[in-house]
Amino acid sequence: MRRTEWLQELRMTRFEEAFVGWTESRLTQDEAARVLGVCTRTFRRWSDRYEEEGLDGLRDKRLTQASKRCAPVDEVLALVARYQTGHQSWNVQHFYTWYRRDGGGRSYTWVKTRLQAAGVVPRARRRGVHRQRREAAPWPGMLLHQDGSRHEWVPGQLWDLIVTMDDAINEHYSLFFCAEEGTWSSLRGVREVLEAKGVFCSLYTDRGSHDWHTPVAGGQVDKRTPTQFGRAMAQLGIEMIPAYSPQARGRSERAFKTHQDRLVKELAAAGITDMARANAYLRHHYRPAFNAELARPAREAGSAFVACPAAAELDAILCEQYERRVGSDNCVRFHRLVLQIPPDRYRCHYVKATVTVLQHPDGWLAIRHGPRELARYDRRGKLLQEDRQVAA
Repeated sequence: MRRTEWLQELRMTRFEEAFVGWTESRLTQDEAARVLGVCTRTFRRWSDRYEEEGLDGLRDKRLTQASKRCAPVDEVLALVARYQTGHQSWNVQHFYTWYRRDGGGRSYTWVKTRLQAAGVVPRARRRGVHRQRREAAPWPGMLLHQDGSRHEWVPGQLWDLIVTMDDAINEHYSLFFCAEEGTWSSLRGVREVLEAKGVFCSLYTDRGSHDWHTPVAGGQVDKRTPTQFGRAMAQLGIEMIPAYSPQARGRSERAFKTHQDRLVKELAAAGITDMARANAYLRHHYRPAFNAELARPAREAGSAFVACPAAAELDAILCEQYERRVGSDNCVRFHRLVLQIPPDRYRCHYVKATVTVLQHPDGWLAIRHGPRELARYDRRGKLLQEDRQVAA
C-alpha cells in the first residue's frame, strides 16, 4: 500500500471514532474537529458526506481517478521500448536530447521517471557532501583548457581525443581525433581556436612532455626551458598554466567522462569506424550539438579574445623551429635532408649565417633568416618555389 493510501485509511478510521463520539454526545463538534486536526466546518462537511455515502464519501478522488494530464499507456510503453532497442545503457540526459530532437514533447523529469519506473534506468545514489568549487572565468577567452583522452572510441582502435574548451562558458572550440597526443595535436587545437575566435589570455594544460619540460619526474615544470609548444604560446602572448593533479583539471576531466559515454555510442549508431569520418562527424554534428546543449552563458558580459595574426604569421609561429648554420655550399642540413638556399637579390650568400628551419604539421619546411623567409621545401627537401615573396 502506498503512503498516501495508508494515510487515507488512517484518516477514515479516526473520523469514524470521532463521529461516533460526537453522535453519542461524548464529544462536541469542536473537540471532534481537533482530534482530526481540521476545522469545525470541515468536520461538518465530512459528517454530511459520511451520512449520505458512508466511508466512500470520504475517499480522496485524486487517488482513484486518473489525471487528465497523465500520458497514455501506449506512449510510455513506446518510450521504454525505444530506449531498450536503440539506446540501451545511455544516460537519461543523453537519451532525452535525442528524444527531443525526434519530436518528443515531454519534460526531462517525466522521461527519467518513466524509465526509472520501468526499471531500465537505475536510480542515482545519494550525492555526497557539498564541496566548494572554483569560480569559472568571468569572460570567454580568459582561460582555456586543453587536454587529450586516449580511449577505445571505436571497436579495436585506441585514438586520442583532443579537446580545447573555454573555462567561462564550457564551449568546445576544437575537438578532433588523432593517433597520438603531442606537439602537432596541441598546435592544431590552438590554431583552430585562433582562427575561429582570436588570441586568448591563458591556457591550462597537464604536464605532458610536449607541453612542459619537467627535470624531475612528478616535480615542478621548468618554465625557463620551453618546449616547441611553449615557445609558440610565448610568441603569441598566451600564458601557460601547468596542472599538478587530475583534480586541478576537473572541468576537462568531467567533459571527457561525458564524451566517453556519449561519443562511443553515437559513432556506433552512425556506423563510423575510421578516423577521417569520425573527425567529420565531430566537426559537423557532435560538437555543434554538444555546445548547443551544454555551453553556458558567461558570468559577465564581455570577451577577452583579441584579433588573430595573419595566416602567414601563424604559419611561422605554430610550427617547430630549429636553428641551423648554413654550410659553405649555401645548404642547410636538417634531419638527413639537404636544403639548398636559392640565389637571393638581397644578399650574395648565407655561408656561416644562422638561420631558422621551420617544420610545419603538414610536413613542408621553410628557412627564415630573421623575419625574412628565404625558401620553402616539401617533406623530401625539394624547393617549392623559385620566385619568392621575400618579407620586408
